[in-house]
Amino acid sequence: MVASNFIMSEETFSNTNHTSFDSERSLKEFLRWRFTRKEPEVVQIETSDQWKQLGEESKNYAVWIGHSTYLLNAGGLTILTDPVFSKRSSPFSWAGPKRLIAPAISLEELPRIDVVTVSHNHYDHLDIVSLKALYKLNPNALFLVAKGDKDLLIKSGIKNVEEFLWWEDLEVKNTVFTFTPVQHWSARGLKDRNKSLWGGWFMQSLGYSTYHAGDTGYSADFKETRTRLGSPDFAMIPIGGYNPRWFMSYHHVKPSESIQIAKDLGVSKSFGMHWGTFILTDEDILEPAQLIDQELKRLSLPEDFFRTPKPGELLSLTLN
Repeated sequence: MVASNFIMSEETFSNTNHTSFDSERSLKEFLRWRFTRKEPEVVQIETSDQWKQLGEESKNYAVWIGHSTYLLNAGGLTILTDPVFSKRSSPFSWAGPKRLIAPAISLEELPRIDVVTVSHNHYDHLDIVSLKALYKLNPNALFLVAKGDKDLLIKSGIKNVEEFLWWEDLEVKNTVFTFTPVQHWSARGLKDRNKSLWGGWFMQSLGYSTYHAGDTGYSADFKETRTRLGSPDFAMIPIGGYNPRWFMSYHHVKPSESIQIAKDLGVSKSFGMHWGTFILTDEDILEPAQLIDQELKRLSLPEDFFRTPKPGELLSLTLN
């Protein structure tokens, strides 16, 4: 593991532009949003059971399970990103945002998992109940988390945990995992704001590379990732959680920015995530995918430049 630069002030982290969520959004603004918002109509996005075509010998594929959870098979490893299988995105089982759709693949139906990556500690990305269940099913799996989150997993009985600062990397069976900067923040309670890091995962396997952007606002970080690591061949990029813009723009991209991230990375094929699973913000549930399609047409980009797959759809990770 090779360390490089990151930005930390005393006991808290900040973004590469030297800002943090606290400096951009006040409690007064948060309360203004919460008490004036109008939640979108509850609808369900279409799902697929193509994943059932997978067999023990299947290689080089991706399946969107829901929200930011992707099942990846790359470079001989089976990888699970930001696993959230619980019914709610919340510290409570009885309150908080409830799933609109079930996970496309249940925990029990997953293949053997080699590596689990977690982008940051928000409840819709780090679900300790799901991580504990995964560890029980896959006791040899390696869990990769942001700096500051390792103790949470260890205290929950999960072993084989490594934590990372930005640009630190680790090689696992010919795949190099590098933790990269994005523009976001962290917290699981009232007193731990930005005390752990956040980021994306660049995974360089033999023959091709994949990138999972975690959760992010738009920034220059993606151009820097391309400069340091090269362009990934495939990318998973968030497209939802962006309205109202006056409150969300700092830490959640809108669909046009999602496509710009793909362009900044120089990636030829991207897949959407972070939408259609929980109601977390104010945009209509189906709007993110619709805006992606509109932006592709506006920019005269091919449809496969940025796809919004169905949960459960089988995606090929092979180079043409």
